Amino acid sequence: MPVESFLPAHRRVVTTLTGRHRPGPADAARPGRADTVATHVPVDRSIDLGWATMADPPRQGIEWRDGRPAGGPEAHSGVVRYVADAVVPCDGTVPAHRPGAVEVSGDVVVRVGPPGTLRSTGARVPEVRVEGALLPGLVNTHCHSPMTLFRGTGENLPLRRWLEEVLWPREAHLEPEDVFWGMTLAAAELLGFGVTTTCEMYFHEDPVVDAVVAAGSRAVVTPGVLQLPGTDGGTAWWDACLDRFADFHARRDGESGRIEIGFAAHAAYTVPLPGVVATATAARTRDALFHIHLAETEREGDAFAAEHGGSVPEVLAAAGVFDGRVLAAHSIWLSPDDVDLYVLHDVAVAHCPQSNAKLASGIAPLGDLLGRGLRVGLGTDGPASNNNLDLWEEMRLAAMLARLRQGDAGALPAAAALDLATRGAGQALGRPDLGVLAPGAKADMMAVSLDDPAFVPLFDDAMLIEHLVWSASSRLVTDVWVGGQPVVVDGEHRTIDVAEARDEVGRRAARLAAVA
Repeated sequence: MPVESFLPAHRRVVTTLTGRHRPGPADAARPGRADTVATHVPVDRSIDLGWATMADPPRQGIEWRDGRPAGGPEAHSGVVRYVADAVVPCDGTVPAHRPGAVEVSGDVVVRVGPPGTLRSTGARVPEVRVEGALLPGLVNTHCHSPMTLFRGTGENLPLRRWLEEVLWPREAHLEPEDVFWGMTLAAAELLGFGVTTTCEMYFHEDPVVDAVVAAGSRAVVTPGVLQLPGTDGGTAWWDACLDRFADFHARRDGESGRIEIGFAAHAAYTVPLPGVVATATAARTRDALFHIHLAETEREGDAFAAEHGGSVPEVLAAAGVFDGRVLAAHSIWLSPDDVDLYVLHDVAVAHCPQSNAKLASGIAPLGDLLGRGLRVGLGTDGPASNNNLDLWEEMRLAAMLARLRQGDAGALPAAAALDLATRGAGQALGRPDLGVLAPGAKADMMAVSLDDPAFVPLFDDAMLIEHLVWSASSRLVTDVWVGGQPVVVDGEHRTIDVAEARDEVGRRAARLAAVA
């Protein structure tokens, strides 16, 4: 369903003077937000307007000389240099460059390093001065973001009761418009926290993509195979479901340069084994990500093991489910043999410490997983079981729980915790171009204010990383870029009407609560 159908006719405009975009009929050929918005920099009409009309420049502007970008368009060739008090690349090279610079061309990072080094080439490049530190956008490896519609419902229940008694009965009444607005509000929350990419597992998958594209964020969208209450089952249902997902992949994979489509089976205890195998096979034949909940609670695999004669990872591995790109969410209750299978098949893990703790599901063996060389990234899980989408909180809690589990105050140091939300998360999704500021990476960035007591004292680069994880928080995120485009500027969203999204979700959540 096209995104403009969710909006009242009087709101369907393409741009406004503030740069905010509303999808409209003009977007039919290219869904999502407009690429041309009002600019806030002076324009010299004697120069190439391709520079002057690019998407809304950041608030601190371009270095202008004699009425034109420094060096003129012939000098910069579309490259923009962001110069910050610090650049934290999260790429495994150096902790930070202080000061630092990132050069961006289109939606890709081309160079990173000290400003003097980047300037020494002699090429004149327009510069954007960024106050504070530049970091890569954070990557959330496991989320059900449209569940903003169910935040605060079914509190104080264990996972299985929460799903069966509260969540699934309400989700059975979801309409596509509900999912669009739930995802839109979540995108506002995520971007405000500096989270530029999420891996989503949800149904009504087209509205999920519509909302992400309109918000200007990035997502790996894995529509989930799950029979909700009242759904007619049988082989025909599974076949139709997989056919729909295959068509969805063909239509929307790669859209806007910010959408990747994968496949998901909710879990081995909710999807029959043939359905899990078929879904994983559909993903593998397309080199797409296969996403599944695994070993989230201690007893969830008991009935499966009794029926199939082995643990869930053992049976899935034997059935070929682990032969492609696999992301296993939670992975708390794993035996040593299960971990061996993960290593053998290079299964990646989405670690969700806050949701795991809130639902009393358990503490994942993070140190063991990392020690075996597995790819692990942080996830928030859904906003109805967390109850926010703040990866900064996940970083800190992941380190704390790892230390408690191992009885070691040195377990998971700050740099390793930051890696789980950046480079490690990108690698867990099979996307080394995400979560780092390095040549060839996507230009997804956030600016973090250093003008705060959280960064005092600051003696060296290592202390900067410690402060980012242990004393800073998402409240210090000021600006966010996705693919080189500004989506949050000085704390204000440029692509989402947050008040409208909040009102829509509140109204729709009340309806769903009443009918469930």
